[in-house]
Amino acid sequence: MSVLSGMKMFVKVVECGNFTAAAAASNVSPTMVAKQIRLVEERIGARLLHRTTRRQHLTEVGQLYFERCLRVLAEVEYAENSAIELQSAPKGLVRMVAPVSFGSQCLVPELSLYMEQNPDVNVILNLDNRISNLSNDNYELGIQIGKICEPGVVARPLRAYRRILAASPAYIRQHGMPEHPNQLSHHSCLGLSYWQRQDRWDLIGPKDETFQVYIHGRFMSNQGDALRMAAINNCGVVMQPDYVLINDIAQGHLVQVLPDWSYKPTPLYLTYHQDTRPSAKLRSLIDFLVERLGSKQ
Repeated sequence: MSVLSGMKMFVKVVECGNFTAAAAASNVSPTMVAKQIRLVEERIGARLLHRTTRRQHLTEVGQLYFERCLRVLAEVEYAENSAIELQSAPKGLVRMVAPVSFGSQCLVPELSLYMEQNPDVNVILNLDNRISNLSNDNYELGIQIGKICEPGVVARPLRAYRRILAASPAYIRQHGMPEHPNQLSHHSCLGLSYWQRQDRWDLIGPKDETFQVYIHGRFMSNQGDALRMAAINNCGVVMQPDYVLINDIAQGHLVQVLPDWSYKPTPLYLTYHQDTRPSAKLRSLIDFLVERLGSKQ
């Protein structure tokens, strides 16, 4: 008799209340049950059960052994289920939520590649700048910027959210290129209307030097892409995530302003529910996104 089979039979006896019930549940004879319990007790060197005609009661040692057996058997079951799950192919539907700009410009290309590699997985992606609650809103995965407040979720860090400055070549020709953040106060700066501090940019520069500049401008919006278009059309200096502006800078529609400075980096996380047995689809997508968008990039 193996140690594990002895543990399983002992737990079955405790849960069923007596040898006869445990034998019926295990499809063996009561004599076989009694023999297995006796072998366990002999191996341990202590009595585990006080036996009466109708029922068995745990001894002090038996109670401790029972609690330890439950833990060991749960770990064994988890290990076996995990091994089985690892062999199954990812399939099914994943519901995700992400901020608008990041989702459309960074996340969608990665999800497209993932779905190409995993043809049995489908994705529904909701783009929303409001912070969503995974449980209440029925999402399995989320991308969140900044502090995580929802209890009971795992937050895996991704590459920090970095905002850079840019303006159109025509705007720079007319108004000049700023050489230090303090000169931004003399420029038209394009701001996000939902920021609590619409009049201030907190910048970080060489050697982690910080500078608070108070800004003003004639155009604001609640959408980053609208601010990007305003900058392309010579309305002023825009501050947006690097992935939003990088193509326009490469194509000459915008030029980077104060390239040694950026808005203080904001943490970015992949969030999901705590689960000791994640499905193959979730595990594979989580690993894929952490690898592709992780903080080591």
